[in-house]
Amino acid sequence: MSDHDTAADRADAVRALEAEFGELIGRFRRIIAENADRVSPGLLPGPYKVFTTIVRRGPLTLSALAEILLADKGQISRTVRELESLALIQRTPDPNDGRSHLLSPTPEGLERLAAARAPQEGLLVDALTEWSVDDIRSLARLLHALTTGNTPGADPSPRGSTDVTRARQSDG
Repeated sequence: MSDHDTAADRADAVRALEAEFGELIGRFRRIIAENADRVSPGLLPGPYKVFTTIVRRGPLTLSALAEILLADKGQISRTVRELESLALIQRTPDPNDGRSHLLSPTPEGLERLAAARAPQEGLLVDALTEWSVDDIRSLARLLHALTTGNTPGADPSPRGSTDVTRARQSDG
């Protein structure tokens, strides 16, 4: 905190940031719900999240999926069965463990996901059209610092936007 920052100023700024995050999260929830419904009418956001995690992180076991999502294996198992019945994912024997199966998206699942995401793909690019590349990179750097709990600028190897994007895709 700098000398001219007061506790009240900081609290006001954090409340404003919280309100903006609330708006952003609400917008993302609507997009996720719309995408889920486009993938399969009636699909809820929870199973959609399981599906997109399998797409990003797969192939993986049910146990690994439950661990990544911090979810109950029984609930994940039911969701996996639902996704299988919709032909979005498939199970194949795990070559490293004959008792397990690997979960991966089906070609049809990947096609349906791509079609579901298509309407929003350009929204962020369009929203940032008037922003400088430096501002976009600064936002990515600051969000990364917030997500990881680091102080902005304290990271000895600042990430460019491509590295941050790659890290987000692998984190689920």
